[in-house]
Amino acid sequence: MNPTPAPQADGPLTSQQRGAELPDSDVAVEPATVPRQKSGAGATPRTPAGIDAGPVRPVTPAQPSGEPDALDHPDPSRAADSAGTESLLRCWIRENDLPRPEDGVVRIPLPASGTALLVPVGHWSATGWHRLGTPALESAPAGAPGVDAVTVAALLGRESDRNTGTDLVARVADSVRQTAVFLADRRRQPAADPGADLFLTAEQALVLGHPLHPTPKSREGLSESETLLYSPELRGSFPLHWMAVDRSILATESSWTQDGRPVGAEELLAPHTEGLRLPDGTAALPLHPWQAAELTRRPDVVALLDKGLLHDLGPYGDRWHPTSSVRTVHRPGAGVMLKLSLGVRITNSRRENLRKELRRGVEVHRLLETGLARQWHQAHPGFDIVRDPAWLAADTPDGAPVRGLDVMLRHNPFATTDDAVCIAGLTAPRPWPGHPGTHSRLADVVSSLATRTGRTVQAVGVEWFLRYLDQVIRPVIWLDAMAGVALEAHQQNTLVLLDADGWPAGGRYRDNQGYYFRESHRAALEHRLPGIGAVSDTFVTDSVTDERLAYYLGINNVFGLIGAFGSQRLADEQVLLAAFRGFLEEAAALGSSLPGYLLGTTQLRCKANMMTRLHGLDELVGPVDTQSVYVSITNPLRA
Repeated sequence: MNPTPAPQADGPLTSQQRGAELPDSDVAVEPATVPRQKSGAGATPRTPAGIDAGPVRPVTPAQPSGEPDALDHPDPSRAADSAGTESLLRCWIRENDLPRPEDGVVRIPLPASGTALLVPVGHWSATGWHRLGTPALESAPAGAPGVDAVTVAALLGRESDRNTGTDLVARVADSVRQTAVFLADRRRQPAADPGADLFLTAEQALVLGHPLHPTPKSREGLSESETLLYSPELRGSFPLHWMAVDRSILATESSWTQDGRPVGAEELLAPHTEGLRLPDGTAALPLHPWQAAELTRRPDVVALLDKGLLHDLGPYGDRWHPTSSVRTVHRPGAGVMLKLSLGVRITNSRRENLRKELRRGVEVHRLLETGLARQWHQAHPGFDIVRDPAWLAADTPDGAPVRGLDVMLRHNPFATTDDAVCIAGLTAPRPWPGHPGTHSRLADVVSSLATRTGRTVQAVGVEWFLRYLDQVIRPVIWLDAMAGVALEAHQQNTLVLLDADGWPAGGRYRDNQGYYFRESHRAALEHRLPGIGAVSDTFVTDSVTDERLAYYLGINNVFGLIGAFGSQRLADEQVLLAAFRGFLEEAAALGSSLPGYLLGTTQLRCKANMMTRLHGLDELVGPVDTQSVYVSITNPLRA
């Protein structure tokens, strides 16, 4: 294991080597049944050479033979514990780059405790989404119960050279407890209300959370009653809390326009402040209710309240709904979403907006409006960035930002009937209406398409994946190649637009934090937008950009999707990896370094969520190249 952030590269593969990596058996890939959006110079997604019509390779069962899926245990606490245990073990296996066991049991040595964990494998995933049974201690007597998530966390924490195991155990316990609440609620009511907003329904789907994070549902700081109100998994909703900010300390910026006319942040908020009584000389600032209570205990905010520069107006207006990030809120039909500051520690970070991130969102919108968006849409009309064009905050009388009051205004491009689904929500197993166990939207879409078209599930899965690469991944590579702008397009930041049948028809990227401007493109970007990056701190060396783009787009997004297909028995992972190789070979012509990097690097740098947790890092603080721990893992495209 190597936790240093330096990227490694091993040179490109030869064409002969690439050909040798195609799967041993073939999968039937049938012609498209609906038209595909063309990209580039009239191209359509192509089935890679070597994947021809033939018998379908059997998919490994999701659990050890004869055992029911532990995620479907009738006791939601037991099911949640199994989910938490699997996530921990997946992290450890990935971050230590453990090989596939020959006997179907992973042995994890625990020298600090003088024993080992024995983990039965139900499905070994080439991309990391393993399905694992209940682990046992190698030294335990016959008949001893299996090891639960908290015990696994304690044992793995002892193997770290850092004294942070106690924190990991506490966060794992909180995550498992929250997951049990979410599972129990979703089992009682698996279906969304009739006519529910499709975008919001998808945002509420991540019941189990990130499959490769040790504490995916930890919400440190929320009480049980607050969890009910503020959790997307429980379909919570609440009115915003409002403060009035004296204009002498108001900080705001907007790059939004309407019919050529500049539109400020206050005007964008106006539909939601109608009837709100404001003191003279002030502007309305929305807050998350939890954050509003927290701020009244912070001395800098208390001082502004005492001086009459801030006024606490209390809750007001319609109810808003938390999205998958918890802190960003959505109201169906509204023109904006709000990315609120929230000091709750979610996964690895306290989610309070930083001023440079707010400026970055405004700057990216300005950059796109220089003509870059028009060029991009000519090549890829189905893809865009969800814009973050405005923000509001408060400064001290001396001009220093007041932390915790910052709010970003995000354009809402989705009608209630737009089927825009974040990939994390699409692939997330959860209680499903009319289905006996956990089931994902991806599984429902693929199986429905197979039934409707009379094709095999595996063939539909491969075709769906190819269309996804064309509609969602190719546009991101284009932007990197043509503009030197790399997107942190992990699964929660990436939305796929589904057509009426469920095929990928386009995509969206969202996140004002996740941009990397390549140093090699600095001159061209400054020519487009003079002064770019001066306050947003967005320029990054090409080597770090390559590493981050390979992780977020390659490992997290595409490999994660391949892992979902495999672990949910929808397609053979080796076939999808071969398809991805073929796509990358073709996409290399766009000019981005990413395809060659992914095809030619034996060991990829991968974000290590457990190591980051054990190191006590907050991923939103510090330089971009040291915010998280990265380790080297075997590249499945080369394995």
